[in-house]
Amino acid sequence: MRFGRETMDEEALRRELEHLLQQGLETEWRERAYTSEEVNRIVARLQAIRPDDYVSKLKVAGFTSQPYGAGGEIEQACETCMYFVIHRQFCELPELQIPVKPKWSCRLWRI
Repeated sequence: MRFGRETMDEEALRRELEHLLQQGLETEWRERAYTSEEVNRIVARLQAIRPDDYVSKLKVAGFTSQPYGAGGEIEQACETCMYFVIHRQFCELPELQIPVKPKWSCRLWRI
């Protein structure tokens, strides 16, 4: 599913993506990227995705609609990620460039 940037503002796109996540969109969230090799592998896959194919981006990046935190790990949420633009609620990771919500998470989360 693709959404044209010119036809949908970021807030509307964020709501649509949130709806997809809440309806059970299956993403690759279980396999976290903790090493450079893992990050590079995911980034390479994201680079092959069309910029307006937000659903594929959600899937490959492993987005969830709630923070990730397993086994005593630091809670991973977009709002604490280095790529999160707080006033815009946007992920500025070049390969993602996607509106997000503060409590969402993806497997490319970085402090």
